[in-house]
Amino acid sequence: MLKHHLIFEGAELAGKSWLMSQIYNYLEPKYNQSGYLLDGCHWFNCDVGVYGTKHGRPIIEFYLKIFNELKNSNLLIEKFHLSDIVYNRLHRQQEIDYKKIEQQLRKLGFKIILITLPPNEKIIQARIADRLKLYPNYKKIMHQPSWYIKQQEEYLKEIKKTTLPYLIIKTKKLPDDNLTKEILIWLNEIK
Repeated sequence: MLKHHLIFEGAELAGKSWLMSQIYNYLEPKYNQSGYLLDGCHWFNCDVGVYGTKHGRPIIEFYLKIFNELKNSNLLIEKFHLSDIVYNRLHRQQEIDYKKIEQQLRKLGFKIILITLPPNEKIIQARIADRLKLYPNYKKIMHQPSWYIKQQEEYLKEIKKTTLPYLIIKTKKLPDDNLTKEILIWLNEIK
């Protein structure tokens, strides 16, 4: 049985959560074994306010222990080591090395799906407005559209350095079922 270990990375507002929900909705019922638990796919939202802080690396190391425990399950990870690299660079002007972590991720068969958004300030402003409707507290960490474009540029630099297999998905409008299909084809789930 095919198992997927996927890290969804990308700038804020790119559409990671929506795409993950679509992949989850495909994998969970297909790989569900118990019929009474959601055990076909496990979703970890790792972006919990620790990336770009002194806690990022230790938390990532703890998550790796969890992923080892669940290595025979489908795993969807929302932001991981690339996010810590980018957040440390942008917020603390520090460089973090995750080569050893990547070796462990590679052994576990992880792949990265980098979600990108159009570098268009009007589109980003509309996504900010949508985010604020859903999550008013986002205003505390909100930035100008140019900041999200800069953040994305850093992700694009980092993805070129990874040793893990990766796919870059370009979101223009959301929802877009073609993006889900593109990912499922890349995963050899559909043709």
